[in-house]
Amino acid sequence: MKSLLVFLATLFITTQAALAQVAATVEGVQMPAWVERSGQRMPLAPGMELRAGDQVVTGAGARLLIKLSEGSTVKLGENGQLRFAELAPGRDLFRAALNVLEGAFRFTTDVLNKSRKREVSIRAAQVTAGIRGTDLWGRSRAGNEIVCLIEGEIEVAADGEPPLAMNQPLQFYRRVDSKTQPVGTVQAQQLAQWSAETEIEAGKGAARAGGRFSVILASAADQAAALAIVDQLRGAGYAARIVPRKHGDALIYDVRIRSLPSRTEAQALGARLKGQFGITEPRVSG
Repeated sequence: MKSLLVFLATLFITTQAALAQVAATVEGVQMPAWVERSGQRMPLAPGMELRAGDQVVTGAGARLLIKLSEGSTVKLGENGQLRFAELAPGRDLFRAALNVLEGAFRFTTDVLNKSRKREVSIRAAQVTAGIRGTDLWGRSRAGNEIVCLIEGEIEVAADGEPPLAMNQPLQFYRRVDSKTQPVGTVQAQQLAQWSAETEIEAGKGAARAGGRFSVILASAADQAAALAIVDQLRGAGYAARIVPRKHGDALIYDVRIRSLPSRTEAQALGARLKGQFGITEPRVSG
């Protein structure tokens, strides 16, 4: 009996440790979007776990929502590239280093977890922001980097320059053509426009964790034909998969994208893809 208890305790501890290693998870994706890992590129889908070394990429019109294990969220706008240089979840301290190579981003700390210890930095081109309990928006473009403090406090520094503390809401730091500009204050209208660049848009066919609807993009009696469509979709940044079903004595292979949160979003995604990749009459299931 004692041996069994020891075994169960060890199993519990091992399982908890394994779960704790999940540092980041995809919560929502407005496709097309990919993750690049170990030389491979695959489409992103809700529920996918991310780890150190991964680089996520968004295409035109895309958005991405990622949740870190300590409760913070990271958003990435269209035509963006974000590399997780470090992701180290721990019981007492969460460490992360995010490199935004291109595009707009937003980092928001969960209100209920602001007191949790973390060491998080975000680098946008030549500018690095050290994060404390905060909400910030930024954008990385060639010769133009912006970091805007929405709430909390951050420490911003360009390569070779002393760090600058920002602790007033709506302050923003900007660097143009490798020259740091005076810290300014953003107007509410401008902040709303910036923020929209990283928000998943309603009616654009975004997938969400827990979404129960699917869009069936094509059906084929030939598995190879269905696979050809899936390969094209996945290469283009859409997380399609084959789902076989019985039809009389035969198998039909449906090409589906899952995790759509509503019928409306599933219909929107089908409409976007209709006429591409051999898709003629998409339909919704759920």
